Amino acid sequence: MTPTKNIWFKLGTSSLGMALLHSLSTTLSFAWDEADNIEIVPQRFRLPRLPRAFHQYHVVQISDIHMGSGMTPERFAHIVDLVNAQQPDLIVITGDFVTTQPIDVHVPALQQHLSRLRAHDGVVAVLGNHDHHCDPAAVRRLLAQSNIIEVGNTHHTLRRGTDQLHIAGVDDHYFGQDRMEDLLETLPEEGCAVLLAHEPDYADISAATGRFDLQLSGHSHAGQIAPPGIGILYLPKLCRKYPVGRYQLGRMIQYTNRGLGTVIIKVRIGARPEITTIMLESPHI
Repeated sequence: MTPTKNIWFKLGTSSLGMALLHSLSTTLSFAWDEADNIEIVPQRFRLPRLPRAFHQYHVVQISDIHMGSGMTPERFAHIVDLVNAQQPDLIVITGDFVTTQPIDVHVPALQQHLSRLRAHDGVVAVLGNHDHHCDPAAVRRLLAQSNIIEVGNTHHTLRRGTDQLHIAGVDDHYFGQDRMEDLLETLPEEGCAVLLAHEPDYADISAATGRFDLQLSGHSHAGQIAPPGIGILYLPKLCRKYPVGRYQLGRMIQYTNRGLGTVIIKVRIGARPEITTIMLESPHI
């Protein structure tokens, strides 16, 4: 046995080495389990322009499914059941349905379970950076076949009598596919507008327009690894200003969902996967 192997053998068989291995095993097991430990997070947002008819309108947001990198069809089926159990008026999905190519192997399971999502006013979505990295055309076909309305650089208007609520979206900013000017050209100048934007730091752009009351985003995974007492170890670009939770930018609220899936490795520490249940409130009540 070489000197190096001998050192590692002695460490592994020593009481200290056994303790270290046990600690590592426990930490990895906890991180693996936390990646499956979904938290349902309730939020209430009072929106300045929300009409009376949409008071207590119930939106459920999910994000960053990342099918294939730790997300299995069985786990996603459970998530869909949890979402449907909230009995939402509307479901919104803020991007990253897949992680890496090829995505064909994941499309059947995604379509099967995305098609099971149920909400009074349907499901609305935008694409994320991983969707564009993989195959945006294929993801768009998947959404269409799953009866999901894509609002990349456009909007979808909900109506209650004469009252309206606009659900708008921008295509992925990371890949330079956002077209705010095109969106604003078609979006009515009046009424409450909620924006779906995969990357949360896009809020600086959307808030500056003065047109949106709320932006909903994902992308950050809340760092995915954020040990208690230490905090987030790393964040990708475009989510470092507004990485998790609620922020106020003038009249606009930014909310960043922690996402459901994982990338690189299926672990989460201090950043549980999230389903957000949002109650919209009108100031006119």
